[in-house]
Amino acid sequence: MLTDFRCYDALRLELDARPVVLTGPNGAGKTNLLEALSFLVPGRGLRRARLVEVARRTPAELGGAAGPLRPWAVAARLDTAAGAVEIGTGLAPEAAAEPDSAGRRVVRVDGAHVRGQTVLAERVRALWLTPDMQRLFADGASSRRRFLDRLVFAFDPAHAGRVAAFDQASRERAKLLRESGARGADPAWASALETTMAEKGVAIAAARADAVRRLNPACAAGIGPFPAAALALSGELDGWLAEFPAVEVEDRMRAGLAASRPRDAEAGGAAIGPHRSDLLVTHLERGLAAPQCSTGEQKALLLSIVLANARLLALESGAAPLLLLDEVAAHLDERRRHALFDEIGALGAQAWMTGTERALFAPLAGRVQHFAVEDGRVTPANGAGDSE
Repeated sequence: MLTDFRCYDALRLELDARPVVLTGPNGAGKTNLLEALSFLVPGRGLRRARLVEVARRTPAELGGAAGPLRPWAVAARLDTAAGAVEIGTGLAPEAAAEPDSAGRRVVRVDGAHVRGQTVLAERVRALWLTPDMQRLFADGASSRRRFLDRLVFAFDPAHAGRVAAFDQASRERAKLLRESGARGADPAWASALETTMAEKGVAIAAARADAVRRLNPACAAGIGPFPAAALALSGELDGWLAEFPAVEVEDRMRAGLAASRPRDAEAGGAAIGPHRSDLLVTHLERGLAAPQCSTGEQKALLLSIVLANARLLALESGAAPLLLLDEVAAHLDERRRHALFDEIGALGAQAWMTGTERALFAPLAGRVQHFAVEDGRVTPANGAGDSE
């Protein structure tokens, strides 16, 4: 159920457990539906939008006219391995009166308000791929860290809270150092923030390392025509963790942060931490680092990693995650497209797939729920792969 989300004023879809196909022209609202689902887990959704940016706008408002900010909402009833759960999230109503604010997100689980978003990761697992992510290996390291952290969330729900706590302490330390100027930061306050950064930072790095260790066998196996991959972490903190106990690494990071205060005050940020790490991916069969592979191979590597993660989660928890695959089929040749559909079926995953061409999904006839999307309207499609 959606309320005032992007192009949807109100929408309610009743679905069964089968995969979902959404077809329609570009700009019809297909990706908006996947984005709404991505808000059922912690974070800023698959577009990394600010909360106020996903509120519905009328055509006049999109043209520049000012209008009241609408508190959007996304709600869903999900059948999970642990039983049925009802989740609701959205922009806090008070944000409507403060259009210049970043907004505050509210979360409800089974009708009760909860603090923070970590609880969402304990109830729902979701993985996604979007066209923007196809530049992952050409973009900066921050994009790859976000991709890895999304994989980690599925294994370790507490990871979201650790990342948020580290980011908050890092911002407060940067502000403290910047505002202290020549007189220097209050040592006690700076030390307290650096202790939090060291504790959370090392925990983040350790969770990433554990996820990579668990994922590598599944990624190395490959899935049909999709390439086998190897994952590795690169960064000072990651190197320390591979060599020393976590407690010692915390001490090293804390000391390093204290020593780098003058430099960090001038440059901003922090010289040491999990925000300096990078995810390295290798195409195993070719022995090539992902950035050296062709664009098509890079896309196939990404999908191979996501499918390996989904397979491992299904094996460990007994339930596959939601898969949100935006315009993925259009970028695959016929052999890989059929392999993707077969893997989704074998996983038993509810994959949400979008595309402009219905013919791409013809092999899924009778196995999916198919909806046509146009101008923010969602209707059951006729023909192969229809919803019942």
